[in-house]
Amino acid sequence: QVQLVESGGGLVQAGWSLRLSCAASRSTFTVGAMGWYRQAPGKQRDLVAGISSIGTTNYADSVEGRFTISRDNAKNTVYLQMNSLKPEDTAVYYCYADNQYRRYWGQGTQVTVSS
Repeated sequence: QVQLVESGGGLVQAGWSLRLSCAASRSTFTVGAMGWYRQAPGKQRDLVAGISSIGTTNYADSVEGRFTISRDNAKNTVYLQMNSLKPEDTAVYYCYADNQYRRYWGQGTQVTVSS
């Protein structure tokens, strides 16, 4: 069983930065696409950013230019650098990782941005 271990969430003020990390627990896990979703209270889970195995990225319009996704394939780890955070970025952030069979999810990490 593969586990995705997330870290880096927290409480920050508007305008500050946070960096989320998500590592796959098994080094033999062959990872394809990785990325992040988020879910605010009472709302659906939405894609924030994704990155392919070769580094192609995509972002939600609401975070384009503020967030940067990257990955370290040797460590099976994906990162989300979040700058210029806004109160509307407050949500639980979930990482995901795909292999050829299924999508795996992290447990979620809370990001709270105060105004």
